[in-house]
Amino acid sequence: MSTGDTRFPSRVLKAGAQAAAGAAVLGLGYASLVERVAFCLREVTLPVLSPGSRPLRLLHLSDLHMTPGQRLKQQWVRELDALEPDLVVDTGDNLAHSRAVPAVVQSLGGLLERPGLFVFGSNDYFGPTPKNPARYLRKDKGKRTHGEPLPWQDLRAAFQERGWIDATHSFHEFNVNGVRVAAAGVDDPHLSRDRYDAIGAAPSGHVGLRLGLTHSPEPRVLDRFAADGYDLVLAGHTHGGQLRLPGYGAIVTNCGIDRARARGASQWGQRTRLHVSAGLGTSPYAPARFCCRPETTLLTLVAKPPEGPAARQSNDIPVGAAHPIGD
Repeated sequence: MSTGDTRFPSRVLKAGAQAAAGAAVLGLGYASLVERVAFCLREVTLPVLSPGSRPLRLLHLSDLHMTPGQRLKQQWVRELDALEPDLVVDTGDNLAHSRAVPAVVQSLGGLLERPGLFVFGSNDYFGPTPKNPARYLRKDKGKRTHGEPLPWQDLRAAFQERGWIDATHSFHEFNVNGVRVAAAGVDDPHLSRDRYDAIGAAPSGHVGLRLGLTHSPEPRVLDRFAADGYDLVLAGHTHGGQLRLPGYGAIVTNCGIDRARARGASQWGQRTRLHVSAGLGTSPYAPARFCCRPETTLLTLVAKPPEGPAARQSNDIPVGAAHPIGD
């Protein structure tokens, strides 16, 4: 090869570019065709009940983003009733199509016969729209555009007819499996629909669990729940980042919380636990997940250690095991 010959480096660069392009295509294919429908169940134990309480099994559902033709997802959700949870909590974004209400109701099946609570998210009110993916990487996302209105009133009526409680801007106390639960929720903070003051007084000290619900885990809402002494707040919205990088985690959260809290359990303040579900779906216009399998979570809530000089409560983030149902 002569001194000025650049053909070999050019061939190397071209081959490298082709390999990178091929890897990107394979990664996109895996994310959209395989991982997007690799539904799994995550199991987490949280010490949030008042001392002496018996354990409570809570199934946290979020972000189904259901369309009528998603048969695999619908069948998977139907099987969740076999877990026999004591309480079901749905933190919104159930719909992704104007005719998806029957699919959601039929999929939930027996779960609707169990005690349940819900709040709605933006994609219960408005349909999805095509968006530039780069928009999510900017802090200033510009003017928000909404898709077609969705039949959230029909979904709300179906849930309430089966006995589920709409926790939106309301406070409720009830007994579940021997545990007195005080629960309240807000409308979706992602749409600035939250009105925390409408909930009313903070829960009293005689209950076994103080439970807060929100679709988007915005810090301004989490701070209010924590200040009022809630033991556990449940949220969704983030999709766990939806696209995660090994060793780095979520690239974005699409809300005000930090990337480390994009999915799973963490501490918020001195005494409040936060659990963010990575959810089961995606927008039809962004049908891909990478290093972030679609999931629902079975939370086993147990009693906190007794208070006192000898008691020590861990603030570590609990480790949850994710696996397909049946594994």
